[in-house]
Amino acid sequence: MSHGTLSPPFFVALATMASWTILFIMGHIRDLFRRRYSPERKGYAPIRQDYEDFYTRRMFYRIHDCWNRPICSAPDSHIDVMERTAVSGQKPLTLTGRVRRCLNLGSYNYLGFAASDEYCTPRVQDAMNSYGWAMCSSRLDAGTTPVHLELEAAVADFVGKEAALTFGMGFATNSIVLPALVGKGGLIISDSLNHASIVAGSRGSGAKVKVFAHNDVEHLELVLWRAIAEGQPRTRRPWKKILIVVEGVYSMEGESAKLAAIVAVKKKYKAYLYLDEAHSIGALGKGGRGVCEAQGVDPADVDIMMGTFTKSFGSCGGYIAGDRDLIAYLRSVAPGHYYATSMAPPAAQQIIAALQVVSGQDGTDRGSRKIAALHENSNYFRRRLLDMGCNVLGDWDSPVMPLMLFNPGKIAATSRLCWERGVALVVVGFPATPLLTARARICISASHTRKDLDYALEVLSEACDLVMTKYNASKTMLSHGAQVIMNGH
Repeated sequence: MSHGTLSPPFFVALATMASWTILFIMGHIRDLFRRRYSPERKGYAPIRQDYEDFYTRRMFYRIHDCWNRPICSAPDSHIDVMERTAVSGQKPLTLTGRVRRCLNLGSYNYLGFAASDEYCTPRVQDAMNSYGWAMCSSRLDAGTTPVHLELEAAVADFVGKEAALTFGMGFATNSIVLPALVGKGGLIISDSLNHASIVAGSRGSGAKVKVFAHNDVEHLELVLWRAIAEGQPRTRRPWKKILIVVEGVYSMEGESAKLAAIVAVKKKYKAYLYLDEAHSIGALGKGGRGVCEAQGVDPADVDIMMGTFTKSFGSCGGYIAGDRDLIAYLRSVAPGHYYATSMAPPAAQQIIAALQVVSGQDGTDRGSRKIAALHENSNYFRRRLLDMGCNVLGDWDSPVMPLMLFNPGKIAATSRLCWERGVALVVVGFPATPLLTARARICISASHTRKDLDYALEVLSEACDLVMTKYNASKTMLSHGAQVIMNGH
């Protein structure tokens, strides 16, 4: 279960709403002067309305130095970040020519494969020498090599499915496959905090979409029961098919899906289950096989398994795994298979080699040691943050740790304080999250040492003290006090 809460304390919520209100009012005042004194192109309709980019102009640009920081090294445990000029209105930030070495808490490099690897890198170089860097063709035309076929067989075997189909982009895997699975007359029941790629795919499918409260299995069953009882809108006909869509680990919350309970519901009502394992494959389970392994769920009970290679495997792209007939169908109807350029062979070879390390096919126990180190690092870091009194979301073993900030002013303050001390992390606010739930998202890697983690915790503790984001400090002190009293007696 998650340790933190998405709901801010009352006075924090009040201060946050006051901050947004002031920014909103001041932005509109500046827009009034802008419209009065800015020249207009006579005879032209506006290419975009003021309200369409109001947030970007009046809010984002105030703190846009906290995002899009360019790096000039592999995203390992440490990264080289290129310094830029300070914020000056809406002027673009320019590079200063200086580079800062930072501890990397922002990349999805869960198992440490993003940097040079003794087993993977030589095989990637061999693939590049044999097949070149790019295929310049779709898979359906001239974009399939033995490396792509080996990759799909390896993925299917790793996740416990009959077959798999790979794509060159993780986001597109969801957004183009969901419309191929469900269309008009179908129903998609989606978790309220599913990723934007799932939202895009669901909207583009033409199917009716219903949302259930995040990770609330009882509400899922209620939504499903009502949908079946009521049928399609207006006609009341039965749904052609019903697809439940959840994530293995939610990327903005760090929480795992209650998969066993969801599987029980989907079996009860004869619905299909689509599982997005972008952040859980490679990271959860003793063997890195994802949330199914971690929770003891048979992969056969999940109809469609989706995942990406951008997190645990240090490459690019995504996959869909399922029954052989389903994959054959997707090969013929999924636009990403017959329109998009095929995945680069070196990128595909990187995934194959990483899978071989994780599953022990390289002849060593490096894979199991990487997974164990990731879990140990994640749980150690989470425990220390909780002991500090921070409001941290997510479950044990999850490498994703959202540190709740709430107030928009604390987004920039936290990012800049950490940056000054050589710690690079990702901060997230509206519109990527709801208005009151800004956060810093910390990603832990197996490549981090205990010394790295202790330094990051020291910097975060100082930053949280300065911006006052240890929202649970009083609860932590009471808990520790009670424990001392009990031990004393």
